[in-house]
Amino acid sequence: MSVVRERTEPRRLTRPSRRPARPTRRTTTSGAWPYLLVAPAVLGMLYLLLYPLARAVLISFQDFGLRELILGNARFTGFDNYTTLLSDPRFWTVVRRTFVFMAICVASIMVLSTLVALMVERLGRVWRAAVLSALVLAWAMPVVAATTVFQWLFHSEFGIVNHALTGLGFASFDGYPWLAHGPAAFAILVLLVVWQSVPFAAITLYSALTTVPGELYEAARIDGASGARVFRSVTLPIVRPIFMLVLSLEVIWTFKAFVQIWVMTRGGPGDATTILPVYAVQTALSGQHYDLGSAASMVTVLLMSGVLVLYFRQMFRQEAEL
Repeated sequence: MSVVRERTEPRRLTRPSRRPARPTRRTTTSGAWPYLLVAPAVLGMLYLLLYPLARAVLISFQDFGLRELILGNARFTGFDNYTTLLSDPRFWTVVRRTFVFMAICVASIMVLSTLVALMVERLGRVWRAAVLSALVLAWAMPVVAATTVFQWLFHSEFGIVNHALTGLGFASFDGYPWLAHGPAAFAILVLLVVWQSVPFAAITLYSALTTVPGELYEAARIDGASGARVFRSVTLPIVRPIFMLVLSLEVIWTFKAFVQIWVMTRGGPGDATTILPVYAVQTALSGQHYDLGSAASMVTVLLMSGVLVLYFRQMFRQEAEL
């Protein structure tokens, strides 16, 4: 009976206990290796971005002129530079002009880039490639080169704009000095900034439009929706995150526009084209008031950050509603 019992009862197999293997030195090294590869780029970025910002913040609280730039030993003055800056009526005039310049440029860029993106979406393959290539070439043109071209276009004696307008019968534009009149110079700079910014925004919005399913357009057309209603109810809700991202980037780039203005007018004539970045450089270089220039730069950063915070809050609120 014992023999039968031994045969009928199943044997219990015991597995040998395995101890968890210790991580080898090779595994630890491979886990840290990607961070070591990225570390030089991260450190370089922190040095190039954070150090100038921290240095500007420090100078804005000091009495920092040409003497302190050469000899050092700048003394702290607290918020005196900010008090002097905020009590200057010219500063507040420049702030208002900056927001007007930003609003006109950003609104024009978003409207034109949206129209261009919608047009590119409806073109054939050949024309789409041609338009996108032209946008990329315009976007790739250096800022100084584009600004120089616009200077020659609107030159009072040799500019093609005056020549064309005179040929069309507008004799008053014969030798018209565009950059010597404040409103005209302001309009030319708006045109230049818009021309340089539309390609990036249009290409980005066109990429977002390609993600909208075609079935939604077909359903909307079957229901009898117009083109404007299709864009408002179908296209815009889907591409809204990309639209808001492009809007935020254009606000940043337009708010800190400096090269175009400095190369073309240096803020003139008078103060007609002076916005906050130009005002900061003028303040720092005119009388070597680097402390006031740094304070103006910090106020510019704070104002731009405040505008972006409002946009991001609106974007997050819309995403929560969806």
